[in-house]
Amino acid sequence: MSFFLNKNLILLFLFFIFNNNFCFSQNYSYKIARLKYNGGGDWYANKTSLPNLISFCNKNLKTNFNTEEEIVESGSKDIFLYPLVHLTGHGNVSFSTSEAQNMRKYLISGGFLHIDDNYGLDKFIRIEMKKVFPELNFVELPFSHPIYSQKFRFPQGLPKIHEHDGKPSQGFGLIYEGKLVCFYSFECDLGNGWEDPEIYNDPEEKRQLALKMGANIVSYCFLR
Repeated sequence: MSFFLNKNLILLFLFFIFNNNFCFSQNYSYKIARLKYNGGGDWYANKTSLPNLISFCNKNLKTNFNTEEEIVESGSKDIFLYPLVHLTGHGNVSFSTSEAQNMRKYLISGGFLHIDDNYGLDKFIRIEMKKVFPELNFVELPFSHPIYSQKFRFPQGLPKIHEHDGKPSQGFGLIYEGKLVCFYSFECDLGNGWEDPEIYNDPEEKRQLALKMGANIVSYCFLR
């Protein structure tokens, strides 16, 4: 049964009125999916990232997500089962015409896509998302955007987790009919920050910043 054919479930799921921290009810269990795409890029990068983020959300947002990530293909009808889909990698991304149409339908029907540049993704993903939304361009979100002020506050925008080219981290969005349907974290490496601590040996402070920003993305997905 399609997630988006049952939007009343979202209302039951979002019992934010229980406290001032806007916590989620644990009555329902959903899954977050990783997007498997064609083109040869490593869509499977950061293997421990999503399970760690999900566990962090279950603890700090009181969500009741299944702790195992799902994998869904860009052209699959199963994508409609997931409220949030995560895309990452370093290399080439390619959407066929039918895949782009499926992604578009998913996003305008209420789905949400988080793209996390794992260094090298930018020149490919911008072209492919143009297939999905030819009429839209990525716009940089202001620091005042609600995605930066959910449970955790980021008054200076995206935290910088890994250096890459030494450029500042940026958060871009695709906005369809006034609604943010895709959030693109660039020059940031959120997914690396979600990984098991021993993989990159990042300071715990940075790792917590990455997890908190990830939790904000999850929270925003359900609140918008």
